[in-house]
Amino acid sequence: MIKPWLWIPASLAHAVSDIGVQASAFLADDWQDQPECKWKPFRWNGFEFKNRLGIAGGLDKNAENIQAWQKLGAGFLEIGTVTPLPQKSNPGQIIARDLEQMALWNKMGFPSKGYRYVSDEIRFAERNIPLFVNIGKNRQTPNDKAFDEYAMLTENLRAQADALVLNISSPNTAGLRDLFKKEYLEAGLKKVLKKSIYTPVLLKFSPDMTDQELQEVVRTAIGVGISGFIMTNTTTYRGPHSPFPTEGGVSGAPLREASVRCFEKVQEFAGSERNSLLLVNCGGVMTSADVFDRLKRGADLVQVYSALVFNGPGFLKEVALEWKKLNHVARD
Repeated sequence: MIKPWLWIPASLAHAVSDIGVQASAFLADDWQDQPECKWKPFRWNGFEFKNRLGIAGGLDKNAENIQAWQKLGAGFLEIGTVTPLPQKSNPGQIIARDLEQMALWNKMGFPSKGYRYVSDEIRFAERNIPLFVNIGKNRQTPNDKAFDEYAMLTENLRAQADALVLNISSPNTAGLRDLFKKEYLEAGLKKVLKKSIYTPVLLKFSPDMTDQELQEVVRTAIGVGISGFIMTNTTTYRGPHSPFPTEGGVSGAPLREASVRCFEKVQEFAGSERNSLLLVNCGGVMTSADVFDRLKRGADLVQVYSALVFNGPGFLKEVALEWKKLNHVARD
């Protein structure tokens, strides 16, 4: 398959990615309406997922491509990260890729047009798939005020969201991951959940957390009434041959092992509460086999980001057709 977007610098490909997604959707012949687009359907909290594969947060930051992604066959969509006030990316280089390792690096830091803009985009979009809204603080907001912003965003976006995703796990906002610490987390989650009313709230994990940290956060979050978890965000770990800077986060194939470890540990630490939670696995999902493996490991839903960067928007359709093929073989 010809992939012209890989012939140009990553920064330029990122800048024109919205055009590529919309063009692909225009040529998709209403794939969302084809029977093959519905595979392994799932129901949660009254919402119907026609398939288990969705778009991870970070691809559609401002909810401008909702209709395009659902036409391309997404089973659900996570938009954002959305911040209270509009803000630009971090200064300097913000994205790079390595084709040999199938790795993606970014240092974006929650570029967002702000919650008011995003709220309007969601309100006027025609959609027929579940929508998660990923929320984060503005970078200048100190941590002792951070959950005030998460609570405000929850109150203002809950009506447009089928679920809200708390992003305190990005490595690209200084000090953000400190919000997992005990002195912030429990009181902060209670503040957010008080504003969520009936809208489910999910917590997104860092793949760099220790087992002890994961266990403490899982038990705290379950104790205050969280609805589920997403595993994981990008990693700060660099392998011995990584071409990327030390700052920023890495996703793609190098994240696979850490994402699977985090997912399995969260299942373990959730214990008997697991069946009441929505568990979403994301990170290092690069092939159809990866998608099916995560489902086999117990994920309710799977998300992709880097796979779409390296394989293109047609990846969603490829997975659906591969599922159909494998299940026809199984029945035969």
